[in-house]
Amino acid sequence: MSEAQSAGAIQAVQRKTVRTLVASQVTGGLGVSAAIAVGAVVVTDVFGRDDLSGLVQSAQVLGAALLAMPAASLAMSYGRRVGLGVTYALGAVGALIALVATQLQVFPLLLVGTALLGGGTAAGLQARYAATDLAPAAGRGRALSVVVWSTTVGAVAGPNLAGPAGDLASSLGIEPLAGPFLVGAVVLGLGALVILGGLRPDPLLTARRQGASGDRPARRRGVLRAGWTAISASPPAVLGLVSVVVGHTVMVTVMVMTPVHMTHGGASISVIGFVISVHVAGMFALSPVMGWLADRVGRVPVILGGVVVLLASVALAGTAHEGHSPGLTAGLFLLGLGWSACMVAGSTLLTDAVDAADRPAVQGSSDLLMGLAAAGGGALAGVVVGSFGYGVLNAAAAVLLAAPVVAMLIPACRSLSNTRSA
Repeated sequence: MSEAQSAGAIQAVQRKTVRTLVASQVTGGLGVSAAIAVGAVVVTDVFGRDDLSGLVQSAQVLGAALLAMPAASLAMSYGRRVGLGVTYALGAVGALIALVATQLQVFPLLLVGTALLGGGTAAGLQARYAATDLAPAAGRGRALSVVVWSTTVGAVAGPNLAGPAGDLASSLGIEPLAGPFLVGAVVLGLGALVILGGLRPDPLLTARRQGASGDRPARRRGVLRAGWTAISASPPAVLGLVSVVVGHTVMVTVMVMTPVHMTHGGASISVIGFVISVHVAGMFALSPVMGWLADRVGRVPVILGGVVVLLASVALAGTAHEGHSPGLTAGLFLLGLGWSACMVAGSTLLTDAVDAADRPAVQGSSDLLMGLAAAGGGALAGVVVGSFGYGVLNAAAAVLLAAPVVAMLIPACRSLSNTRSA
């Protein structure tokens, strides 16, 4: 096969890969959001424990973080198809376990189920990296951002299925609030089938065969160790990691306490829902623009722009009075927009900065740290708001945003020091 024919074949596989990933993101996002939307309500209404209602969301976030490493390990050994397909399947199993736990009213089993349900989130996050395996360097940002954008459809539509899912469950003799878990299991299972059936040929294995991802074979050591070693050896990779982790942590920390802040000011549920919808639109609607900018302008400028937008968001949100205000709505939109810039550009930079053989390990390590940091930030957010207020929470988030700037400055300082020494 000539070089031109080979390049054309790779482009055809890349187009098919992105289409398959987009389809899986829609189904996977739908399954996770449908199931998680009722988690806290299940604990309150079925188990009668208001004090434990937050643990369901925490278990799902923690599960997504911890399952990132097995998914990466499977990808390193067997390719993206197996890694993503198995992780989506685990999410489906988790939804079924949560359904059984709700029906039998076994709370520990519900936490196990929702933790495994995090597999759907873990697969969705790592799908963005699968879009870059065969993409040319100049187009990685756009490929990654399209997959991120496709999450919007499922994430927005999923919670709206709670009512119909409850009616379906009632007709089957199941607890109505367990209905979204049933829908989640079916849809996540469909996502697994989409990946297992459609992601052929496997983009990661194809890239290795074609030499598009480097000639060195994948390392057969611990996936976490391989990931951290590769990241620490590359200052751009450190910047990409810090940008993703900090951007995600700031977004989650502020977002989870915004409904509480609005409720204290007397805002209605419909108004709160509107503000969160605006926030979600900021996260996903413009992600293809962020990918285009990352490819055209550069990864680092987009990360820096994301940091500036996040600073503006916490300034607006942190100074807004309780309840609803235009400033708070604008702040939550910018919170999503800044997250999008840091997530898309940071993830792309992280992929660019390491050898291809290390990419699955690096990407899994990034998602692990991102999930753990966000879970910790979300847990601490309630304590901070309860003790000091919503404004202080936003101020603390602003302090966190210094980390990506420091990561940008360290290589320049080292270079200047080496120049002076010479």
